[in-house]
Amino acid sequence: MWNLPLDLLFPKHSLHGSEGEWITDEERQRMKLEPIRLHRELLRKRNITSLDCLIAAGSYQSSPLLKKAIRTFKYGRISELGPELAEHILSALPGLLLLPLEKNHTFNRTHSTLHSEPVLVPVPLHWTRLHHRGFNQASILAKTIGEKKGWPVAELLKRTRQTGHQAWRKRAERLASMTNAFAYIGPSPAPRYVLLVDDIATTCATLDACAKTLKETGVQHVVGLVVAYG
Repeated sequence: MWNLPLDLLFPKHSLHGSEGEWITDEERQRMKLEPIRLHRELLRKRNITSLDCLIAAGSYQSSPLLKKAIRTFKYGRISELGPELAEHILSALPGLLLLPLEKNHTFNRTHSTLHSEPVLVPVPLHWTRLHHRGFNQASILAKTIGEKKGWPVAELLKRTRQTGHQAWRKRAERLASMTNAFAYIGPSPAPRYVLLVDDIATTCATLDACAKTLKETGVQHVVGLVVAYG
């Protein structure tokens, strides 16, 4: 009932500017993504020391529509795009989540740690950023994935300080800025298997800092799930 007057006052515009919806069927069809997976061995070579695997729905730099969707979702404060983007993460999970985590290491039901039910953990925002934006984009993504897969979602982390905008920093600066930036606020014992959710990973510095904090509390395996990498 209230949607009609709101739409008249604040009309929805798609990624290409069409009026009436946040994303059109044509834009969905054009946003064809190739999932990306970085296994533990590759992450360690990039000085990512705690994250065990990264799964991304697509490349941030190679898909202008995906880039526009993420920026509209986060900086345009269009929370309705969250479930749409979460669907892309879900589409990247089959098969990728079952691939070897590294060479000669099989991800299957015989591995007791990975057989545990995963817990989805959104990367937290500092309270000042959360207040400014009005929502945590990672929480919306995690909630959608949890509802679709039947996996629990838990807020296990909090930011202990502001870390600024990572996009403006070089790789070394990003890694340094994340040192001791998170604290564990979950139950004890901690879950064994965590799927860490965020919208985008560039250097993986934020995800790695979260993974380090989680592992220090007893989490055995941490996989990053993001909409885009790069």
